[in-house]
Amino acid sequence: MLDRIWHMIVKEFLQLKRDEHARFWLIVPTIAQMLVFGYAATFDVNRVRIAVIDFDHSQESRDLISRFTFTGKFEVAKILGNEKELKSLIGRGDIPMAVKIEPGFAELMRKGQTAHVQVIVDGTNSNTALIAVGYVNQIAEQFSQDYSRNRLGRLMPVMSSSVPQVRLEQRPWYNPDLNSKWFFVPGLIGSITLLLVVNLTAFAIVREREIGTLEQIMVTPIRPFEMILGKTVPFFLIGLGNVALVAAVAILWFQVPFRGNVLVLLLGVVLFLMSTLGVGLLISTISSTQQQAFASGFFFLNPAFTLSGFAFPITSMPKAIRIITYVDPLRYFLVILRGTFLKGVGLTVLWPQMLGLAALTFVLLMVSVTRFRKSID
Repeated sequence: MLDRIWHMIVKEFLQLKRDEHARFWLIVPTIAQMLVFGYAATFDVNRVRIAVIDFDHSQESRDLISRFTFTGKFEVAKILGNEKELKSLIGRGDIPMAVKIEPGFAELMRKGQTAHVQVIVDGTNSNTALIAVGYVNQIAEQFSQDYSRNRLGRLMPVMSSSVPQVRLEQRPWYNPDLNSKWFFVPGLIGSITLLLVVNLTAFAIVREREIGTLEQIMVTPIRPFEMILGKTVPFFLIGLGNVALVAAVAILWFQVPFRGNVLVLLLGVVLFLMSTLGVGLLISTISSTQQQAFASGFFFLNPAFTLSGFAFPITSMPKAIRIITYVDPLRYFLVILRGTFLKGVGLTVLWPQMLGLAALTFVLLMVSVTRFRKSID
């Protein structure tokens, strides 16, 4: 039995060796996706183009406006003299935000009264709008504190030195600089691996069936179970190599720290690869052509990414959707990746995710192997 399985494995690697295009698509696009998505996937909002309408033209209003460009989060693209042009600018999408300072802004500040600033935001992209408004609130609050402190220092210099202050010092754990790449890049390891292994498994077996070589293999003394192992073990090894490759890019290129135990991560990788092999094998049993396999893979992979917690928090989803996420192997693997990379936690914390992946792997492989045996009988 082992001899027949070994010959199947050798056959798959020889076929891969002869196919230069397959070798190219296994390495180059994987690295390219890691680099492109690693830079593109971010929650940070930088260089937001804004328009400014300053009806006050005072030193205070100019100071406030200068703080928007100083942070690097905003770029003053237009200085408007009236509100007529503002509506068309935001409507066309040229500028997503405008800051309007009313006349008398400085006078109210000098009197110690509340001075209002109007912020007009294009809410089409709600995520960008919310983050940008949060930056505006921080800038306005800091400006107000600095101005009040300076005003009090001018009016009552002795008292200003003894005024109590409350200062919030942020010390985030595991990601001190709140770098969103540290959150997204480990997630890309799981997402790219899922895409590669599922497509490899589904397409390779369907391709054998489509060109007629699957039937030729089955008339040999090899048994169905041996043939399944011979076909899937190479993809498992390729998946391991893919994880090592993208993890190296994450650590060496994006400088994402790895604080955990390599063996814990390896256990999670093995369980995840087994579950993805089960998905690919299941797709191959319901597909007769590569077009059908592509469509079936599309209907699985897109929801798997969305429901995994890669970009959208699972806790914010409706209860019915949260229940569906428990059948998504990527959900468990992302927790393992981020836990081992950023937090350095071990099995004492990650055992629920390991158990979930193990249960999902068992079910997927049992269903997939059973259906595959029926499809070739």
